[in-house]
Amino acid sequence: MSLGAALSISQSGLAYTQRALGVAADNVANASTAGYTRKTLPSLASSVGGRGLGVRIGVAARDVDAALVAQSNKAGGALAAATMREELLRVVEEAHGQVGAGDSLGDRVAALRTSFIALRAEPATPSWQSNVIVAADAVVDRIRTAYGAVAEARQRSQDGVVTAVADINRDLARIGVVTEQIRQNRSNGISTANIEDQRDVMLASLSENLPVRALPTADGGISLVTEGGQWLSIPVHGDAFATAPALLGDASYYGPGGSIPAVTLYGNDITARVTGGRLAAFIVLRDDTLPRYAAELDVAAATIAARFDAQGLTLFTGGDGTVPDPTQSYAGSPLQGFAAAFRLNSAIADTPRLLRDGSQAISGSPLGAADFTPNPADGPAGFTALLDRVLDNTFGNEAQAGVVWVPIGTTGLGPDGSLASPFLAAGSIGDYAAQVSASQTGERAKATVARDDAATLADALANRFAERSGVDVDHELSLMVTLQNAYAANARVMSTVQAMWDALMQAVR
Repeated sequence: MSLGAALSISQSGLAYTQRALGVAADNVANASTAGYTRKTLPSLASSVGGRGLGVRIGVAARDVDAALVAQSNKAGGALAAATMREELLRVVEEAHGQVGAGDSLGDRVAALRTSFIALRAEPATPSWQSNVIVAADAVVDRIRTAYGAVAEARQRSQDGVVTAVADINRDLARIGVVTEQIRQNRSNGISTANIEDQRDVMLASLSENLPVRALPTADGGISLVTEGGQWLSIPVHGDAFATAPALLGDASYYGPGGSIPAVTLYGNDITARVTGGRLAAFIVLRDDTLPRYAAELDVAAATIAARFDAQGLTLFTGGDGTVPDPTQSYAGSPLQGFAAAFRLNSAIADTPRLLRDGSQAISGSPLGAADFTPNPADGPAGFTALLDRVLDNTFGNEAQAGVVWVPIGTTGLGPDGSLASPFLAAGSIGDYAAQVSASQTGERAKATVARDDAATLADALANRFAERSGVDVDHELSLMVTLQNAYAANARVMSTVQAMWDALMQAVR
């Protein structure tokens, strides 16, 4: 080997170790930077005709498991969705009061029954009549508060859909810009490792709203596939996804004939095919969970009002002073939104003795309540016929002895009649109210479990990713020592070759 070849080889070694030291130092400096992955500097032995010519330096690269990244993004979407769902359902849960602590709808209906039991012992006592009014007001307050919380959570879900779509379009645009930079750098032989890290951070942000899997191309580009099977080419020109704001009412729903805007991709309705992430969770809450909650509260309010009314005491009404038939089909009927207008009958509040005497006569039916004639204003102070009907029938399972109430509806719910309760309704209004409270508050507990499970999985995948592609500072420092030794060795070779070259030149002279 000539001295010139030895000098050239040593120079290439010095150049590589200098660059490699820079990469290692950059790894150490960015060890705590979110989304940063460990970079390596590849090298290739250079030779011609079997003779070594030193080392060729590659471009800094990263070693990332694409499948693990996809799993992490999916887990991030699940965590974001579960966290948001728990947050909105907690608002509804709080509006229901504490189940079992005397404050839930079921508890308040039970307290109303207790107040009627006390009144029956002394039907003419004003204080016991006032206690019934207070207890009835408490039932109204709980139903209306819960219904208001459901309506608010549903509107927040609709607003969340709009925000999520805007965030998705923003992230897609950013990913497109970065992808073009990666393509250009690749074509010019420039390292794209750090920019690819930035793109992965953007993909993780995108996946919180809409989980995607990135399919790379040889030139550094990517295509994205959603969990629902939608294909997105990057860069996206303009906004790929679209929807529109909307103020939701009792009758609002998504679907044929509905007024809620669809989520579209390139103009095609994909609302029913969105899965994973916040966007899908918002859609499920808006179109399924929360309208079912509202319908169950409507049915509860209407059934309570109707069962009192059927026995001769119109204790509760809607805003127009009427009581709807709770056995009719829900969608498009007066049942829809009844809980929002549910109230104590002002006539009863103004004349509490009607709690004892009754507010109207009832013409009995073999399939419903029995005949009832109210107690006149100058009638017996100890009149208990109405109170017995209320305790035995309004709060019981039968409209009269041997005639069960028409079952409380649990199907055909929601603004479009497509929803159903996840339980078989109990026969009494107290038990049904307790079922509604337990079911709607229990789903928050399930959401919390789902969030905790999603957080555990996301953390585990993040730890695996850190072990696989993160920076180990101790390893990098050890590598830097090795590189420094290699640098010193190459420098010594150069020094020796230079000395030999000088000696040779001196000998020639």
